Amino acid sequence: MDRNWTWVLIFRAALLVVLCHMTSALDVPLDLPQPPTITLQSPKDYIFDPRENIVIHCEAKGKPNPSFSWTRNGIHFDVEKDSKVLMKPGSGTLVIDISGEKAEAYEGTYQCTAHNDHGTAVSNNIVIRQSRSPLWSKERNEAITVQMGVSLVLQCRPPVGLPPPVIFWMDNNFQRLPLDQRVSQALNGDLYFSNVLPEDTRSDYICYARFPHTQTIQQKQPISVTVLSNSPEGEHHPGFMLPLGPTSTKMVLRGETLELECIAEGLPTPEISWQKDGGELPSNRMSFHNFKKTLKISDVNEVDGGDYRCTATNNMGTAHHIIKVTVKAAPFWVSAPRNLILAPNETGILTCRVKGEPKPKITWFVNGVLMESDRKVEDDTVILSNVQSGSSAVYQCNASNEFGYLLANAFVSVLAEPPRVLTPPNQVYQVISNNPALLHFIFDFGSDLKTVFKDSQTSIKNGDPYVIHENGTLEIHVAQPLNSGKYTCIATNNLGIKENHVYLEVKEPTRILKQPEYKVMQRGMNAVFECKVKHDPSLIPTMIWLKDNGELPDDERFEVDADSLTIKYVTEEDEGTYTCIRNTSLDQDSASAMLTVVEKPDPPTDLELTDHTERSVRLTWIPGDEHNSPTQKFLIQYEDLLHQPGVWINLTEVAGTSTTARLNLSPYVYYSFRVLALNHVGYSLPSQPSHQYRTNPAAPDENPSNVQGVGTQPGNLVISWTPLTGFQSNGPGLEYRVQWRQKDMDEDWSSRNVANVSQFVVSETPTFVPYEIKVQALNDYGSGPEPEIVIGYSGEDFPLSAPDSVQVMVHNSTLAEVHWEPVSASSVRGKLQGYKVYYQRERGLHETEGKMDEQEQVLTFSGNRSEGRLPGLQPYSLYRLLITVLNNKGEGPPSPSKTFETPEGVPGPPSFLNIINPSLDSLILEWGPPLNNNGRLSGYTLKYQPGILNNTSELGPVKVMTFLPNETTVILGNLNSSMLYKFYLSAKTIKGSGPVITEEAFWCVCMCVCCLTLFHVLSGPTEPPHPTSPIIQSPHPPFHKVPPVGPVFGTVNTSVSEDGAVINWEYFGHHKNVYVEYIVENSKEDWKKELVNGSHSHMIKGLKPGTSYRVRVVARDPVDSKVHSTDEVLVSVPAVPSRQVDIATQGWFIGLMCAIALLILVLLIVCFIKRNKGGKYPVKEKEDAHQDPEIQPMKEDDGTFGEYSDTEDHKPLKGSRTPSNGTVRRDESDDSLVDYGEGGEGQFNEDGSFIGQYSGKKEKDTHEGNESSEAPSPVNAMNSFV
Repeated sequence: MDRNWTWVLIFRAALLVVLCHMTSALDVPLDLPQPPTITLQSPKDYIFDPRENIVIHCEAKGKPNPSFSWTRNGIHFDVEKDSKVLMKPGSGTLVIDISGEKAEAYEGTYQCTAHNDHGTAVSNNIVIRQSRSPLWSKERNEAITVQMGVSLVLQCRPPVGLPPPVIFWMDNNFQRLPLDQRVSQALNGDLYFSNVLPEDTRSDYICYARFPHTQTIQQKQPISVTVLSNSPEGEHHPGFMLPLGPTSTKMVLRGETLELECIAEGLPTPEISWQKDGGELPSNRMSFHNFKKTLKISDVNEVDGGDYRCTATNNMGTAHHIIKVTVKAAPFWVSAPRNLILAPNETGILTCRVKGEPKPKITWFVNGVLMESDRKVEDDTVILSNVQSGSSAVYQCNASNEFGYLLANAFVSVLAEPPRVLTPPNQVYQVISNNPALLHFIFDFGSDLKTVFKDSQTSIKNGDPYVIHENGTLEIHVAQPLNSGKYTCIATNNLGIKENHVYLEVKEPTRILKQPEYKVMQRGMNAVFECKVKHDPSLIPTMIWLKDNGELPDDERFEVDADSLTIKYVTEEDEGTYTCIRNTSLDQDSASAMLTVVEKPDPPTDLELTDHTERSVRLTWIPGDEHNSPTQKFLIQYEDLLHQPGVWINLTEVAGTSTTARLNLSPYVYYSFRVLALNHVGYSLPSQPSHQYRTNPAAPDENPSNVQGVGTQPGNLVISWTPLTGFQSNGPGLEYRVQWRQKDMDEDWSSRNVANVSQFVVSETPTFVPYEIKVQALNDYGSGPEPEIVIGYSGEDFPLSAPDSVQVMVHNSTLAEVHWEPVSASSVRGKLQGYKVYYQRERGLHETEGKMDEQEQVLTFSGNRSEGRLPGLQPYSLYRLLITVLNNKGEGPPSPSKTFETPEGVPGPPSFLNIINPSLDSLILEWGPPLNNNGRLSGYTLKYQPGILNNTSELGPVKVMTFLPNETTVILGNLNSSMLYKFYLSAKTIKGSGPVITEEAFWCVCMCVCCLTLFHVLSGPTEPPHPTSPIIQSPHPPFHKVPPVGPVFGTVNTSVSEDGAVINWEYFGHHKNVYVEYIVENSKEDWKKELVNGSHSHMIKGLKPGTSYRVRVVARDPVDSKVHSTDEVLVSVPAVPSRQVDIATQGWFIGLMCAIALLILVLLIVCFIKRNKGGKYPVKEKEDAHQDPEIQPMKEDDGTFGEYSDTEDHKPLKGSRTPSNGTVRRDESDDSLVDYGEGGEGQFNEDGSFIGQYSGKKEKDTHEGNESSEAPSPVNAMNSFV
């Protein structure tokens, strides 16, 4: 219960503060009497420039207007008696003219008083002081002489000015002295050297003091410093020069900036770091200055008190100093007293709540006079009970301690008036959901709050969720959207009644849905921070981006969009915390993220070599700036100035936390070292090279590598090695001792010393015998280690004997296997590489003589083999083969030749297939025998089938015909001229049918025009036929050399169409990558290739008309560097016919004429049908009037036209005959248009030619039944007009 009560009290106190603040914000109408209120006054401490007038401000308001008076040093200041002092009309502001006067006469403490009939208000005590810039006292500075490495302090001690001067150090040329980690300026202006160097010697160290108000600069006498290097100070531990001792104290006032300073001496120069014992440094209010020697904390509060530890560190040790910080506080407001407007007999309370350290003393005044003891005062509160008219006054609260004071005026105005609304009428209050809402119904003059209504209906009572305060404020603890609406308050007193209306709108809160994220960016990249927000749609949001709680830099690289901030090409200066603030008129939400810019590290500096030995040295360096990315490692490189000047070689790597490394060295090297640093971004630039370090010569540490012994010809042995580099030589006079002896022979080593060579030739050696070999390095300082023995062989000679017992086993028509007896090892006279099999086709078994152009083929079988396979043989052929043995020198004598025969196989495709003498229902096929019979030809098989034009997927039944070997033509009749026909022809032997050759043919007829289009393609046995133009090229298949391993290519054929060139081949290999390659004939360009894996046919598109191309098929194996290829085939692409041709032969023109003829025919039919429906035309009337016996009416039973027919001379269409009954019959020529379809619509092919029947069904064959009895066709009608 006690805890809950405590929270209630805290909440009520906070609410009272809020309500009082709201009340004070309400201005009393100026038409009512009120005491004075100070509205403007000068600051408590006023330092003036004696060259300008003194202006002391004092402004006030009240009813009636107040009058003003002044005191100076507690005594009344009669303004009118001093001609130099002027008070502004209607104001209490003083203007003092000090020209020609001593300004000191007007220094003092001033206070302004504003008075009217209802009370007196007073201002703060304003202390007026003149700014001063005194001269430097005369002094003589003694010249300073110090040894190099010691610390030094040059004192400034400027004159005391008002305000204090700004200190800086310059030389005689008015150039600022450079400051760094070693040389720094303290807060008191003194110049500190952590250690002095010879370059610090100079005679013009001058301290300057600039006084801000007078803008004058005073100069101290120059100080001369001489640094001696005859007895330099060595490296030593850090120590503190400022402050002195292990601890010190510091007092700071609340709200001010705390400045802590630590300056240390030492060699090397120490680095300073800060920490707070038992706490964290406030990162958002903290900053480092003067190379981290000064720590500043802004807006100090009580939590900043404590012990601050500064640490100085160098490689010799560390030093610590503790600064004990105490935070005091001048009085500051918790709650200042507020103005009161009371009605007679009311009670009021004035509260003056302040804090400070030490605790402030509170004193009350009334109208500037100390309050009498009969008033009811409780420490910081004055209670005014049962006030009466005429008791209006101004009360002053003064709170003070040793560090300052606060003074506040608050009037109490007692007025007898009817209720008056002090808040604006119909005011709209907007709050965010789930926040408190305060609706102010502020009435005055003794009003009695009667009732509060919501939406003019519901009466609101005290209690959850509403609280009605005594001053008329309605509070809603947690406002919700349902609390929105109109609120009405009615108040009365004995002089009247008044009501007020306010409106409450509860809004949705503003929330950041996607906050910006921490970014680590490399210098020069773009950083994007996203900040997506949800807000109440009735509120207009604004987006503000801050950098380190300040405005964004005025830089076009910063682009602010609706939901994001983009920083282009980030630099180190862009690092910091970026905050997005989404504001509305009621609330805001914010989120922050840090940007860290990383870059390659700076190169290390100050490379130093220590701990020198014959074979090692220690290298030490100082790391460069890491640029926010920790160093991962250091790379140490060396340059050999003796053997390889200008070439830097990697020596070793060390961890990024190391700054030293022990380096192993080689003799006889002039070393120079450099260091590179690596972080997450990359390597730094190299450091500056170290001083040169030379090592002494020594005997070699190693021998030549890669020692070999190989004979290049019979009777010699070439011993070779990889020479040592100059770096490996370890000294001058490098030579090589070459030693050799025959292996397994009891003989001494032969030896020879050579220099500047990498091989030695031993002559007069036996053929191909093993030798033991050694090569040792030596120089002027000794020999290298004992070398290892290497086995080499002397030179080889040609083999002496040939393989015996050669046997051949034929597996099938294209594959045979050969066996032999290997030769003896001694006869090889070298390293056995394998056996070569030479074989050649002598002739076909059906031939009496062989061809002269048959090529010999070679297969090599590696290793000690005794058999091998011969692929890619030609069936039904006689072959001859022989075998040789192979070593590195060459081949031995051949074996006796051996012959064998291959059985029959399937034949090749017919050499050609042509269509000749085509008519409307028949054609002649002519073909040639295969170029390669591969056996005894047993005949041919022809297959053909009809199909629908332009729809090759719908084909009719296949018809098969066989022919004897001597038959090469056939006449095919009873063909349907409206169909596309495909012909497949293949030759066969007893082993089966070979690949097919294909033709396609179709007819198109339009108004007595007949066109025949043929397609021709040559395809393999497993590939579908490809339609091509009538141009065909089928060269004799080349005879290929069989490769030793891998794919074997058989027959290659080519053909050319309008779409490109079609290549077909036989392939028996296993390789995965097969290409068709082509190039323009006589061109030097690279071969173009197209991948054709898994196929035996390919079309090359995009070839240039009128150009010849060389084409080949190539196989490559990823694990075999050898390329296997067919012989090249020449493909000629015909030129495109000239565009200047007879228009009558063009497809588009024929199609257009067909379309026009069809349109005319349809119009004639329509007109004729109209006439037959019985309409009376003028011609008809004349015919009725003059009957002609030769003119017969139309006969409905046979569908002929009686009118306009010529019974004596019917003129049929070309290729047709018209019987006497008027119908068009089919005769032996089968040329009639009625046979071009089977009842379907007439249709056009792609070139515009018309095909098919106009109407009616196709006449059936004579053996299929009766003739058609359909209605007359348009052709019949056309015949009747001829």
